[in-house]
Amino acid sequence: MITDNKGQISAEFLLLVGSLIVVMLIALSFIASENELSLAMSAARNGVGEGSSYASTAIYPKETFDDYSRANNLLLIPSSVEIINISYTEMGHDSNFDKNKIQFKVYAHSSKDLDKKELDSIGDRINYNLRKSIALTFESTKSTNKLYNPVFSPHYIFTTANVKWV
Repeated sequence: MITDNKGQISAEFLLLVGSLIVVMLIALSFIASENELSLAMSAARNGVGEGSSYASTAIYPKETFDDYSRANNLLLIPSSVEIINISYTEMGHDSNFDKNKIQFKVYAHSSKDLDKKELDSIGDRINYNLRKSIALTFESTKSTNKLYNPVFSPHYIFTTANVKWV
């Protein structure tokens, strides 16, 4: 009895190709998630750079701006802030938005002798610019508030912790 093996080869080939497609789809999902976090980190670095260098990009309520103008002029001009590190922590799944929550934390140092209130103000400016940069990167400015808190991407919610002064 003679058997024809031509059908066997194509079935094995289809099984192999099908398995490769499944593996590629799983890998693509992982790569897309990592790419999103890489884009967010890059945007965070850009925003932190702006926030630590320029006071003109900060949002100040009128009373705060007037207070800074009278007593704290150092906060309205570029400050000598050195960014030590920017990191993020995965905070788990947020069931309200059905996305994973990421919290950024900035470590900074100021060569000027500033009090806690002034450092907190500069820290707020840094965090504001960090969140704004992420919102602009993911084009999600319409889905957040004026302070860009929280910021959304397709799979994540981004927030910031207070700047840690070292």
